[in-house]
Amino acid sequence: MSETASISTGIAQRYATAVYELAQEAKALPQIEKDLDALQAALAESEDFRDLINSPIYTREQQAASISAIAKKMDLSQTLASTLELMANKRRLFVLPQLVQNLRDIIAVEKGEVTADVISAKALTKAQSEKLSKSLAATTGKKVTLNATVDDSLIGGLIVKVGSKMIDTSIRAKLNSLQNVMKEVG
Repeated sequence: MSETASISTGIAQRYATAVYELAQEAKALPQIEKDLDALQAALAESEDFRDLINSPIYTREQQAASISAIAKKMDLSQTLASTLELMANKRRLFVLPQLVQNLRDIIAVEKGEVTADVISAKALTKAQSEKLSKSLAATTGKKVTLNATVDDSLIGGLIVKVGSKMIDTSIRAKLNSLQNVMKEVG
């Protein structure tokens, strides 16, 4: 991992821990979870928002004013809104995606939950998602939340990542494995 990445991760972890502790004291964790959903959606959907948090052309004051207006418009909790304003004033908004992920991870650990990243060749039905979630819950002993995405290049099957474990049952992986075996033979 590069030095810059580790510095960003450390910054995000410190802000996430602070927000979590403040929200826990104020008994506002459900609101923080809603805020995280809204922020994650904004990061995914709005290129302007991503530019605002990453671009060095905006001054601290411009970032702080913009983030304050955005937080008000998104109806974010006071704890998270104040944290975002502080991050803007300290020129730390670039770690917002890592902050969101770290805060989700902290909350999940406290709730005894784990998130499984699932990549499939086509969208999973509700029944498939529930069956996979139950199967993973039985394996991990924790409540499992699925983060499902679709990747057509898999051809078929799934890639499931839970923590540091990965299970790849995709046809693409099997074809790659077969191709490697064939190269070894010839």
